[in-house]
Amino acid sequence: MAMSPAEEHPQKAFGWAARDTTGVLSPFNFSRRSTGPKDVGIKILYCGVCHSDLHFLKNEWGFSVYPLVPGHEIVGVVTQVGSSVRKFRVGDTVAVGCMVGGCDECDDCINKRESYCRKSILTYNDLYHDGTRTYGGYSDETVVEEHYVLGFPDGLPMAAGAPLLCAGITVYSPMKYFGLSQPGTHLGVVGLGGLGHLAVKFAKAFGVKVTVISTSPGKRKEAVEELGADAFIVSRDEEQMKAAMATMDGIIDTVSAQHSLLPLLDLLKHHGKLIMVGAPPEPLDLPIFPLLTGRKLVAGSATGGIEETQEMLYFASKHNITADVEVIPMKYINVAMERLAKGDVKYRFVIDIANTLPA
Repeated sequence: MAMSPAEEHPQKAFGWAARDTTGVLSPFNFSRRSTGPKDVGIKILYCGVCHSDLHFLKNEWGFSVYPLVPGHEIVGVVTQVGSSVRKFRVGDTVAVGCMVGGCDECDDCINKRESYCRKSILTYNDLYHDGTRTYGGYSDETVVEEHYVLGFPDGLPMAAGAPLLCAGITVYSPMKYFGLSQPGTHLGVVGLGGLGHLAVKFAKAFGVKVTVISTSPGKRKEAVEELGADAFIVSRDEEQMKAAMATMDGIIDTVSAQHSLLPLLDLLKHHGKLIMVGAPPEPLDLPIFPLLTGRKLVAGSATGGIEETQEMLYFASKHNITADVEVIPMKYINVAMERLAKGDVKYRFVIDIANTLPA
């Protein structure tokens, strides 16, 4: 008979989990493995609420396994280190993002692209090397292999910095990889939510010209006056879209809902790049002729590798880039998920784990 989550490992842990596709979270007793020679034990202080968490909770991508403890935007403090750990000490402020393991020997791992390892182990809803399930940051503590732990810069606010572990690196990585971080580049950002607002902040720090593309006219003021975007286009306004045709070098599309790609392809210059970082649960239509006639590229991008994520955190600290967040207690999480589903957050929820998650 299989052991219960509370009996699998010697170290008792507590969090909030969903038990089924309703996605409703409630208190959950489980266990973590003991801190091994290469491991770092972490007391979780804050955890961001990612849109991916909502997809996983409701099994919208079709591979959720319950009970499920979400959370992959973790900031905490080191409580234990294994005998082989060299980068961290007890008391250090650290972070954990979307992955906690991999094969460490494939081409992607060797070239510091761990997020693309075919055996990459997700921070939650995955199987670890020992065959037990991984549970995320909506919990009091975690144990993570040193290689997958990140140093959290001293000057970076913990709550507002937590969303950088997924939302931040998800927009930073494709800007760097696809050459869209060069000063003077014109970048479109589709969607002004958790990912989109950070895309604007990082792009402006790179010296890039930024145009926000949104279905919501009411977001013009926050995009331009608050976040510093250079221009704003309402995607449902045909005249605005027509005026912006063939003006952009690249577009970062952060939208996770159904939407048309053809109007976005029309905004690109020849040889432009449309990079998808949102993850709609249903396939999108992709017209081919604009790609052929304009030699345009449509690509996807996940999170970055460990080294790049660390680089992103230092860059964010240097340029004072944080997410705009609403800090919530753990007991508010189900309401927060309902609001997240409706887009009613500006722009990221972060759970105050340390002060609101009673054992």
